[in-house]
Amino acid sequence: MAYATGVAHYHRLPAMRTAFKSLLRRIIHKMLRREVWGYWFTTSHGGKLLDPDLKELRKPWADPVIKENIMYSGHLLLMTSLYAMLFDDDEFEKEGSLTFDWNPLFWGMGPEKFSYDNRSLQKVIFQQMEDNDWVGVCCEPNAVFVVCNQFPIIAMRYNDSRDGTNNVEGVLEKYEASLVAKGMLNDSGLYPSFFAIKQRAPRPARQGAHTAWANAYMNTWNSEKVHSLYDSQVLGFLTTIGGKTRLQPTRVSSAFRQLVLEKGKDPNSEETLQQARELSPQFVSPAFPFESVNWNGFTQMLSELGKEKELGDLLEYADSYLNPTWEDGGLYYPRNDALMDKEGNLIHMEPHSGNSGIGYSRLNVRDGQKKMWEQPWTRETLANRPFVDDIGFADGVDFLRGVWDAEAHALVVTLKSWSGQSAEVSFSVKHLRKGDWAVYVNGGLQHTTTVKGSGSVDVNVTVGNDEVDIVVSEI
Repeated sequence: MAYATGVAHYHRLPAMRTAFKSLLRRIIHKMLRREVWGYWFTTSHGGKLLDPDLKELRKPWADPVIKENIMYSGHLLLMTSLYAMLFDDDEFEKEGSLTFDWNPLFWGMGPEKFSYDNRSLQKVIFQQMEDNDWVGVCCEPNAVFVVCNQFPIIAMRYNDSRDGTNNVEGVLEKYEASLVAKGMLNDSGLYPSFFAIKQRAPRPARQGAHTAWANAYMNTWNSEKVHSLYDSQVLGFLTTIGGKTRLQPTRVSSAFRQLVLEKGKDPNSEETLQQARELSPQFVSPAFPFESVNWNGFTQMLSELGKEKELGDLLEYADSYLNPTWEDGGLYYPRNDALMDKEGNLIHMEPHSGNSGIGYSRLNVRDGQKKMWEQPWTRETLANRPFVDDIGFADGVDFLRGVWDAEAHALVVTLKSWSGQSAEVSFSVKHLRKGDWAVYVNGGLQHTTTVKGSGSVDVNVTVGNDEVDIVVSEI
């Protein structure tokens, strides 16, 4: 959800700064709630599923970022780095701005507080990566996943941009070399499930969702490799039969891959897919009986790699079979624990994909993360670009357009009500240079005004079911 916010603002609505800033800030503060990170105390004990040599549980700790748990700390680092890059706001770079209060009511020796900021969190994370010989930081105890370590790396790139440093170059050199040396990055096929730190060995892949998800973000720094692996990785997970690309359940995908890679079956044949479905019960892992986050991983990857045909087919399918639902102006796909319907159509949906993953893929553009990596916004960019202030997502309108046209010296906004009700909407346009400005609504002149000093232009319009175009243009 945070990354969907980022790509939507950067690529589609760059002038709507305040609306996106407020949204991302709320997401970050939600991440700091104990309900989100409190699971770590229990998880830190460890377990035999990911550490089969474990003889007794470890002594637990509550601090959710001091060690391991990159599935949380890496996301928190990137969210706060993204916030600083997009809005030039140092709120989460200040000492103590990321504070975790551990205060269970009837348990423990009293309240504890763990305080960090963006840069101290980055230091903790990359020290662990170094301690693990640069293969990455553990998610669950003893398990390093490729996907979860992409997020702190992107965060370091954004921080380098703000700090005038280039720390990420040296990190990537050591990180990629370690992945290759430890068998986590090969010339073909899926990324291993995880690297077991104690056993010093990669564990074989059980599904493709993590590989696809990793590629959606690894495309930032390793694009050539990601594209070269695409065909060997999506085999079976994405099938194209009769001209339509479809996502398959993990158990069907595993059977399909075996039929093609070991039995020489035709990957474009309906017969091969039917055989895979019949064999699929044999490929259900007792340890991981649940379906993986396939919709999340594959739709994000397809959007990032610019696979428009394949993504379009999947989104068309989602809208036909996955119960698309609108609520308060937002589209989501409700949870459904069933795997298939009576006709054999995949209908499974979990919250990660339904609430955010598929939505991200609709908002992202080809090389969306890669472009943000290569050209992060700077303080100078933001200081000189006009933007829309004093309006947000709680105001009952959709933002269909919000861009600054530097050539025309005009800011263009298109609004529409999502509730079906007309509403009076007010906002201001800031960072305009001194001079005379005109406000046009649906092509007609509404008023003119003179900007002096650091002044702004105020806009008041009625927004209903029809799109309203507002242009604030220099005279």
